[in-house]
Amino acid sequence: MIGLVGGIGAGKSAAAAEFVALGCVRIDADRIGHELLAEADVREQVRRRWGPGVFDARGQVDRKALAARVFDDPDELAALNAILHPWMRRRMAGRIAEAVADPAVAGVVLDAAVLFEAGWDDLCTRVVFVSAPDEQRFARVAAERGWTRREWQRREKSQIPLDTKAAKCDDSFDNRTSVSRLRKQVRELFHRICQTED
Repeated sequence: MIGLVGGIGAGKSAAAAEFVALGCVRIDADRIGHELLAEADVREQVRRRWGPGVFDARGQVDRKALAARVFDDPDELAALNAILHPWMRRRMAGRIAEAVADPAVAGVVLDAAVLFEAGWDDLCTRVVFVSAPDEQRFARVAAERGWTRREWQRREKSQIPLDTKAAKCDDSFDNRTSVSRLRKQVRELFHRICQTED
């Protein structure tokens, strides 16, 4: 049960994809959060806290409008996390249990930027830090998500410092060069874990 953390744009998803290629199941915390925002109970809690201004014309949560409300204000972000995180943990625990029960699954990878902040690291037997230089990370999020530098920085500021995250991890991947180099590091760690468990 491997947790993946790192700065925004470091390449956690690319590392997770390689674990999947090796037979692991990936649990994407961001995707679970997005799924939950579409559910009636969660939407109602969001509406009670932030009102109709964070909803679109179809009555769905406008994630961009919600992000604008919460990422500049620690109290508002804490309020959103208090709504989402308990639901997210239950859903992740359920998916982990399903994966563990399947003999065809080689392992589980939890891709969660806020693994430590949310206390989800206790679900993992090993946590890996994915690193890349700041400018490289910003270039990735600008290209892939269309974020401005300010958007990237304010979201990163809402998380614990990267050196603190790195110090809490069991292993690290250096993603400053190429995808093939990252894949090699993932494979090496995976095989080392498998040998240890054997």
